[in-house]
Amino acid sequence: MKEALYYKKRGKQDVQCVLCPKNCIIKPESVGFCKARKNINGKLYSLIYGKTTGIAVDPIEKKPLAQYHPREVILSLGTRGCNLACIFCQNWDISQNPDAYLANTNAEEIIREAKRLHSFGIAYTYNEPFIWYEFILETAKLAKKNNLENVLVTNGYVNLDPLEELLPYIGAMNIDLKALDNDFYKKICHGALDPVLSTIIRAKKDCHIELTNLIIPGYNDTDAHFEKLTDWIFTHTGADTPLHLSRYFPCYELTAPPTPLETLKKAFAIAKKKLKFVYMGNV
Repeated sequence: MKEALYYKKRGKQDVQCVLCPKNCIIKPESVGFCKARKNINGKLYSLIYGKTTGIAVDPIEKKPLAQYHPREVILSLGTRGCNLACIFCQNWDISQNPDAYLANTNAEEIIREAKRLHSFGIAYTYNEPFIWYEFILETAKLAKKNNLENVLVTNGYVNLDPLEELLPYIGAMNIDLKALDNDFYKKICHGALDPVLSTIIRAKKDCHIELTNLIIPGYNDTDAHFEKLTDWIFTHTGADTPLHLSRYFPCYELTAPPTPLETLKKAFAIAKKKLKFVYMGNV
């Protein structure tokens, strides 16, 4: 375990985590919403520092990133836990499972593996990387010293101060923009929309960003949603921001049918009216 960054003491024993917009107040011997940070004797600790559920070498396009080191491979790793709880989560077995198997690792080992496997960098992915903050910050700094790139595949649910500290070490981010609808975030993801939009706007200033929208039948698959999503991206991050429209499959707690291909094609046509780079995924 490692003492967490970004928390405040409240009274004698309670603490408040201020890493993400949940801003959890955590009582002694309890964990926050992400189940990755625990109050032990009035101090907040990361339970996942230096612990991974898996390491692999992936094509960068799998993140998905289409316009960042295309046709290259990147060492990819993740841990367990998430600061959202989407009922359709496609990686729920690690993001929502507090008992997911963890193996030990460290920043030096990750750097050595990236070089040995001829990776251009390191991608923090599979679950939500921001809850792995202390380990990623340490590893990203060391990677940059070794001329390796750092990539985040994230839901964008993070507070501004930790984002600002990490951004100088990040080359690219794929940010999951689930819907342009706060009720969707509140009811379906147990979060909020505005912090994600703020992360996208801020990250765009300092690194390459691409956005992903998972299209779910009956939830975010209307023409109005696609038009609203396209307009927001065009206005706030520009027509050159790549957008990945991803096909949903039934998973975790949601049993809606898979996204029809015609729906993806319709979304693609709407987005292409204003955005230069639109891709369809999971097809």
